[in-house]
Amino acid sequence: MTERLIIGSRASKLALTQSNWVADELCRFHPGLEVEIVEIKTTGDVKLGASLSEIGGKGAFTKELEDALLEERCDLAVHSLKDLPTELPEGLRVGCTPTRENTDDALIYHNRIGTVDDDSDPLGFLKQGAVVGTSSLRRKAQLLHTRPDLRVVEWRGNVDTRLRKLKDGDADAIILAAAGLLRMGLIDLSTRPDRVDASFDSLALRAPAWLPAVGQGALGIEIREGDSRLLRLLAPLHDAATFAAAAAERAFLNRLGAGCVAPVGALASVPEGSTIRMTGRVLSGEGITSVQHTAKGKINEPEKLGVEVADWCLKHGADKLI
Repeated sequence: MTERLIIGSRASKLALTQSNWVADELCRFHPGLEVEIVEIKTTGDVKLGASLSEIGGKGAFTKELEDALLEERCDLAVHSLKDLPTELPEGLRVGCTPTRENTDDALIYHNRIGTVDDDSDPLGFLKQGAVVGTSSLRRKAQLLHTRPDLRVVEWRGNVDTRLRKLKDGDADAIILAAAGLLRMGLIDLSTRPDRVDASFDSLALRAPAWLPAVGQGALGIEIREGDSRLLRLLAPLHDAATFAAAAAERAFLNRLGAGCVAPVGALASVPEGSTIRMTGRVLSGEGITSVQHTAKGKINEPEKLGVEVADWCLKHGADKLI
């Protein structure tokens, strides 16, 4: 009997690209497996004119997918892990985290910036008072922390929509996750500056000066608790280092009680086989104040490390910034 799986996915081009990659990998590792992708509209996709805070945070991009899982209308849901709340509904779990993609943010400029010999100051290519589009409070806070003269405007929509608005000149720059651009084949990292969609120049916003969102660059494949069949099928796609890094970052965010849209950045990595290193940062909404801490822990205790970094930040004033 042929095994069959149904993947629940948002309908955006990036979401479908990610879901199709998971489907292809499952079929590659399990010849004969049949995989169907079902598109599910989420609140966040429908209410594009509202801010994230108005529609319930980033959970607005996952609730309908999770409902479909719980109602057994699909077997798994593919998320950008940064969109997945740290507390999942009862009966659901993250069953797999494939190898993490690039964790940087990409600052994409409306005007060409020419040949770049030194990319250590991407914001330096923006004029005084430049307009930057982003829907992320983390990105806004980090921008204003370094460049308080910038004017940050809230931009929502899928990748194509934001690039189209940038082309129309509605802002001097926008910020998107490099991972999504890479998965969609829209960014060329072999040039300097990077080239996005063959139309725009871009430079990376990198750690340690700039921290990504919790889980950025990683996929989170959500399944029902106790689904041993799915765990078996997903096992070849799972990456232990990505799982540990993401678990530490998500534990940090959860301990802060900050929610997915708060001005919080974090990045964990596994530089050695048994060690995990993480930096967490909490900023005030306008970026005036920030609290940051770096620590190391054991790869088999990632949540403990995340909690440790969060507790240090809370002890040093992060609770007043969230």
